[in-house]
Amino acid sequence: MTDLARAVMAALPEDAANAALAARVWRPQLHGPSVAALRGGDLIDISAHFPTMRDLCEAADPAAALRAAGGETIGSLHDILANTPITARDPAKPWLLAPIDLQAVKAAGVTFAVSMLERVIEERARGDLNAAAAIRTEVQRLVGDDLKALRPGSEQAMALKQVLIAQGAWSQYLEVGIGPDAEIFTKCQPMASVGTGQDAGVHPASAWNNPEPEVVLAVASSGAIVGAMLGNDVNLRDVEGRSALLLGKAKDNNASCALGPLLRFFDAHFTLDDIRTTEVRLTVEGTDGFRLEGHSSIAQISRDPADLVAAMLNAHHRYPDGAVLFLGTMFAPTEDRDAPGQGFTHHAGDIVTISAAKLGALVNRIAPTDACEAWQFGTGALMRNLAARGLL
Repeated sequence: MTDLARAVMAALPEDAANAALAARVWRPQLHGPSVAALRGGDLIDISAHFPTMRDLCEAADPAAALRAAGGETIGSLHDILANTPITARDPAKPWLLAPIDLQAVKAAGVTFAVSMLERVIEERARGDLNAAAAIRTEVQRLVGDDLKALRPGSEQAMALKQVLIAQGAWSQYLEVGIGPDAEIFTKCQPMASVGTGQDAGVHPASAWNNPEPEVVLAVASSGAIVGAMLGNDVNLRDVEGRSALLLGKAKDNNASCALGPLLRFFDAHFTLDDIRTTEVRLTVEGTDGFRLEGHSSIAQISRDPADLVAAMLNAHHRYPDGAVLFLGTMFAPTEDRDAPGQGFTHHAGDIVTISAAKLGALVNRIAPTDACEAWQFGTGALMRNLAARGLL
């Protein structure tokens, strides 16, 4: 069993017995995906009731609807997880996909003080990783690194803004980090996300990049926050550092959005308050023997998750199929890997594990974007498949 396959097996949250967990499963014999409920170790196809995960998220009470829906058993989660890693897959057997489909995939940027300062450093370095170490020292001298208690948009934040402008240290990243307006951007198109066990893509032209482990909220079209999962908002630091207008190129590439392993719906055992105190762990293991570990708490976020959702979906921004929202990360690895002063960047073959006690573990292998599985099954293909199965 490969390192990727071993890591993928630890998918479930610690309290899985009490959790309302939904998955999307590719079913080769049906040439398409099914929405599935986890029950007693088995995945049950509930597509006759909810053809898409979007439909399940739109239910009045998704957790209750998930538990009530009946269907056929696809197989045990253990067997399907074992067949999920790209390195160990039998294409004739089912495997897990990203646990969303028609939802818009959105992300909030610069929501933690540490990552905010790293974005300022990227901007000043113009994407040159060799210049980052010296600039980091200077930016921290001017700005400081204890900004987590500063409420964005407050009088105190605006006073700091004026001081930084006077010192020549103001930045567009500080504007969205401590200013009144949150940064909300599109991470990728609906259906483009990869699930656990898949390759996550890094553009081969990038020499400075990193994982961004995050909690991702599932939001219904009404604005109700219905559940959560883990995500990796893979980022090309050198590309975004050259210009913030290159955000799309830095963020939206083949296989650069990973979600999973399962979607956990809110219920009596799991609420938004659990998200507010979630600790996210990151491990990167390279084929070169390099190992990076870190952890952070959503409690350190500068904007409340509910406020970020309200900035994304409101009377001015509608999403009739709902959306998922990356909450941002405080991870910006600076540990040297290849040479002193050059910090961290991915190597092909890195195994990235993102985990949280109540959300399980999302595991992906890093590969060049053009070597990852090409995205071909989009919204049109899904609609044709569901229609052929009599589910629409």
